[in-house]
Amino acid sequence: MHFKTIFKSLKNKDMLKRVGIILGILVAYRLLAQIPVPMGDASTFKEAVSNLMEKSDFSNFLNLISGGGLASFSIILVGLSPYITGSIIIQLLTKAIPSLEELSNDGETGRRKINQWTRMLTVPLAIVQSVAYIFILYQSTVAANIASDFTPTAGDWILSVTAMATGSVILMWLGELITEQGIGNGISTLIFASIISQLPTTMASLGASLFDTSDGALNLFGIETPFNPVTFWIILGFTIAMIVVIYCLVKLNEAQRIVTINYAKRVHGNSSYGGIKSILPIKLIAAGVVPVIFATAFLSLPALVGQVITSMNPGNEFGETLMAVFSAPSASNFASMYPDGITGQWFVYPALYFVLVFAFTYFYTSIIFNTKEIADNLQKQGGFIEGVRPGIKTAEYLGKVVNRLDLFGALALGLIAMLPFITDYVFILTTGAPIGLSISGTGLLIVVTVALENLRSVDSRALMITYDDFNNESED
Repeated sequence: MHFKTIFKSLKNKDMLKRVGIILGILVAYRLLAQIPVPMGDASTFKEAVSNLMEKSDFSNFLNLISGGGLASFSIILVGLSPYITGSIIIQLLTKAIPSLEELSNDGETGRRKINQWTRMLTVPLAIVQSVAYIFILYQSTVAANIASDFTPTAGDWILSVTAMATGSVILMWLGELITEQGIGNGISTLIFASIISQLPTTMASLGASLFDTSDGALNLFGIETPFNPVTFWIILGFTIAMIVVIYCLVKLNEAQRIVTINYAKRVHGNSSYGGIKSILPIKLIAAGVVPVIFATAFLSLPALVGQVITSMNPGNEFGETLMAVFSAPSASNFASMYPDGITGQWFVYPALYFVLVFAFTYFYTSIIFNTKEIADNLQKQGGFIEGVRPGIKTAEYLGKVVNRLDLFGALALGLIAMLPFITDYVFILTTGAPIGLSISGTGLLIVVTVALENLRSVDSRALMITYDDFNNESED
């Protein structure tokens, strides 16, 4: 990274404008998170939301990517989940339907049309998800006698669902506005901001626990400190572990295979062109953090369906089975779901999660790295890989290279996604209860990967801006 160049580029008006627009959008996003859903008294739904988040991992994931929108019962409660689900559906259809695959390969025009269909699909998904969550939350308030005197009318339903669906569409629009600024992916940036926005609350909670010396203070080298001994060593241990994990994530995210490209020498009149070498970098994890986001959203939807079924028909076995199998084992549900300790069911969710992360890594890489298109472009430009014939053979060679990288990259990404569950398992064996890092582990993975991708985008734009400024100074 060229940090000096990045700081120098901030003197450029266009760069400052782009950064200012992104910061303004993020502020607007956080303001939206404070607007409550117009459904009775929003405070009456807080307890129901808390109970729901304990039962459904999808709720925790939704709260994560909406920046606490679910916990605060705001109009962005649904968040970006409909857009993510719509993207998964459209991309699966693109691979399944040849005409759609041809359209996706039809340059910028085809990709814009596919993106438009994704936006259109997001709207009905947002409406359906809004109805489901309002219904679940209302049933939870009734069951807990939180709002027995409140009965929503048809107008209340229409207003609240419209507000929540609109909030989801607005988030999608804000994400696209960020993408247009050319500094990272907008949707990933909003998810990044969502996770970061919850850090102050987490830090405040840790700080209160750290300085709570009611059960005794830490004695370090004969000196009594104002720290809780248990909390101090836990924070120290996890800080060291987090640094190691972040280091590994950075290394994996930056790892790449360099393929040398040769360009044939061409003679046109008295001039010659080509005869040079270039490189084609292929990243170890080209899909980035998208497989983790897709896997979490995809795997958590059955738990939401189970929650809807049990809300409509309490005691329904099918709904309870969906909730039990597709709820991530965590500290919040361990005591109720596993009163006698770990059972075989505990391993189902982590195993499915690993398989989906692995599969989505291959799937998404095949979308963003089209070996046939790259081989055709190289052939048109007179480029070739030494020892490999242009055209189909080049595409096959690149396919083999990508598959080998994907195998290691998918395994590495899957194992990193498993770290929170492995940590929980160790704590269960040693202390009898998990420490509950499943969502925070996913959050850490998203934060590190998105931060690196955005920093790389800023670096590229900074290099372009400073290069243009240098040329303008030379001309003057």
